[in-house]
Parts: sequence; structure tokens; C-alpha cells
Amino acid sequence: MDRVTDVPESFAQSALPARVNDYDGFAEAYSAESEHSLVNAYYARPAMVALAGDVAGRRILDAGCGSGPLSAALRDRGAVVTGIDASAEMLALARRRLGDDAALHVVDLRDPLPFADGAFDDVVASLVLHYLEDWGPTLAELRRVLRPGGRLIASVDHPFVAYTIQDPRPDYFANTSYAFEWTFGGRSVPMRFWRKPLQAMIDAFTAAGFRVAGISEPQPDPAARDLFPDGFRDLSTRPCFLFFVVEAVEGVEGVEVPPSDAGSEG
Repeated sequence: MDRVTDVPESFAQSALPARVNDYDGFAEAYSAESEHSLVNAYYARPAMVALAGDVAGRRILDAGCGSGPLSAALRDRGAVVTGIDASAEMLALARRRLGDDAALHVVDLRDPLPFADGAFDDVVASLVLHYLEDWGPTLAELRRVLRPGGRLIASVDHPFVAYTIQDPRPDYFANTSYAFEWTFGGRSVPMRFWRKPLQAMIDAFTAAGFRVAGISEPQPDPAARDLFPDGFRDLSTRPCFLFFVVEAVEGVEGVEVPPSDAGSEG
């Protein structure tokens, strides 16, 4: 899901209630906040669209589609888009945006995907993998539903961001969770993400049968300079998200890759 608004107002560790990352509980507020925000509308989504390139006629799975802004942008460029998300409320907003005939499904990315092998040419996963402690099963399923040579285009919280906001600093090389609160619309909501070092991310892609084709640390859209002068300067000079383009290796299904090509999560 295109799931991060502006830099969260508070990264303070807190005693979290039972429900974290509860998008059903704040779908409307989140969607309204992120629709035109600096980090979403002028950074994360344009970067994903640019990495996708010419998508006319391509079958694309938007994994974690949220209220559907990225799906809409890709569909406007000629893609045939299917959207999945774990939040029924976010999907209701996506249906309002995309129309009653849109292919939208409530699916948790930790579960098997309801699609045939090789059903898609591309998968986009915008700011969603960092919700998962273990990327392995999810990446294996995304690899399965991609045709050989298909692409997974993914963005995550930059590992340096999660590392530097915590005090004391965690072990950079460990797979660690971090908790914080987002505040929008006068309401604070508890969130929890998982941080991996860069090498563990690459290893996870490789172990699932992908080849890394590109890693990107893009700049925000210059159009945001006058709209968000302070935020634009910050976003232009420090890392925020990390973007990957990885390709499904020909002749490889799931995680069955030769030992010389496989990595292991750190």
C-alpha cells in the first residue's frame, strides 16, 4: 500500500494497544491525508510510476493497493491492474476511485495469493514489505504469480531511516521491529514496521528467485519545491524510501534456486 504520509510526527517508542497498523480503523483519514501529501503524491508514487515505465497492455498486480492511487495512475497509462489489500475499508475506497468493475480482492500478503502461476507481467508493492517480519513466503508467492522475466517493483522504508530514528541505536544487521505513531486529522494511530539491513533485503529477493535489476534513491518531484519548501529541502537531502526493481529469473519457480544464487536472510 502507498502507506506512508509525511514523515511521522512522532517516532517515540510507546506501549501499543492490541491493534496496530489498523487501516480499517483510519482508512478515510489516511486516504485523505496521503492523497496530495509531499511524500506520497510528489515522491513515492511518481517514483514507482517512473520505475514501471511503459506499462501499456501489461498485467500488473498492485500488492497493498490501499485506496488505489497507484493503481489509477498505472491504469491511466494503459495497464491492466488488479489490486489486493488486507484492509476491506481501504479497498472500498479503491472501488470508489476505480469503479465497480475494478479487479480488487481482500488478501493478506502473508497468505497464498488467489492467482494462477505467471498471471502477471509486473507486481508493484509500494511501501508494504516493511510491514512483514519475514519476506520469504510473500516474495515466493509474488514470484509464482509473475511470468518468467516479469518484474517486482517495490519500495520500503530506507533501512537507514529506521536505524537512525531509534535511540539507542539497534543492531543494524538484525531484523528488528520499530513502533511509532502517525498523527493526522487530530488522531494518533499506533504503527509497527520491520527493518532489515540492505544485504538481507537483497538476499531475500535472490532466495525467492529474483535478480536485482535496479536500486533507486530518487529525488522528489521538482513541482513540490514551491508547494512544500521546507519538506522538499528535507526530502531532497536525506534518505526516506528505498526502491527496487527485481526480475523473476527465467526457469525458476518459487524459492528453488541453485545454491550459488541463493541468499539467506540476516
